[in-house]
Amino acid sequence: MIAEYYDEKKDHDVIFIGDCEVYENFTPALLWEEYGINSYIRGSAQQLIWQSYYLLEDTLRYETPDVVVFNILSMKYNEPQKEAYNRMSIDGMRWSMSKVKNIQASMLSSENFLDYVFPILRYHSRITELTADDFKYLFYRDKVSFNGYYMRVDVKPALNVPEGRPLADYRFGETAYEYLDKITALCKEKGVELILIKAPSLYPYWYDEWEEQMEEYAKANGLRYINFLELTEECGLDFMTDTYDAGLHLNLSGAQKVTHWFGRYLAEECGLVSRRGEEELERAWEEKLASYYAEIKRQKEQE
Repeated sequence: MIAEYYDEKKDHDVIFIGDCEVYENFTPALLWEEYGINSYIRGSAQQLIWQSYYLLEDTLRYETPDVVVFNILSMKYNEPQKEAYNRMSIDGMRWSMSKVKNIQASMLSSENFLDYVFPILRYHSRITELTADDFKYLFYRDKVSFNGYYMRVDVKPALNVPEGRPLADYRFGETAYEYLDKITALCKEKGVELILIKAPSLYPYWYDEWEEQMEEYAKANGLRYINFLELTEECGLDFMTDTYDAGLHLNLSGAQKVTHWFGRYLAEECGLVSRRGEEELERAWEEKLASYYAEIKRQKEQE
């Protein structure tokens, strides 16, 4: 998903950065259809905040959007977590100093920098496990996202969502705040409006103490902050029908509802103007929408 961005024409009004709470809960196709807003999601599974920063730094080498949207769930992590998730955020990046610094910030003590430069060093033992699929996808892979959105149309209601366990310390870590400051400063330097959001996922649990910290940070730095957990009724979300995994992520129905609300917010509150009528962009989205609706049909037929 990270690599797919480089094949795009770099002319987006809005760039989303963050974890699965952005790439499964917002759909750029609807932002275009309803509001004429051209957007892209640079998301990856468990994308840590320093990874979001370096992906943003990388993105701003290619384009300067009007708005950057950052999902703040990753503030809960103050240190690297897992190599597998690091790979999902880093391997798809093109080589640059942003990628180098991302690797350095993300590596666990058991990892080696050269394994990211030459993955064969890390995975050489798989030689006996290779199948025809490994060679099939060596040079070409079908796209798995729609401008960064990962689609699911199936439904699994949110039942018996666990409450959050008490924590010994609710304060976000120094590293998390350091990189949030970096994201804020970089956006201000580039003249990009930064919007902090908390997506409406019911789990992992979002603590009131975390919410207070984000509200304070946004106020102190003059940023917009939207907690979609407080807007579920206004967005029309129904967690009996709008999630595919019991409340962790939204399905297509839920993502469309949240995106509809957010698109109106971007247009009315942030002043983003519809770009419908731009011939090249219209043609590009005509092709994208055809693939988008074909995938909806395919998934629904498989239910």
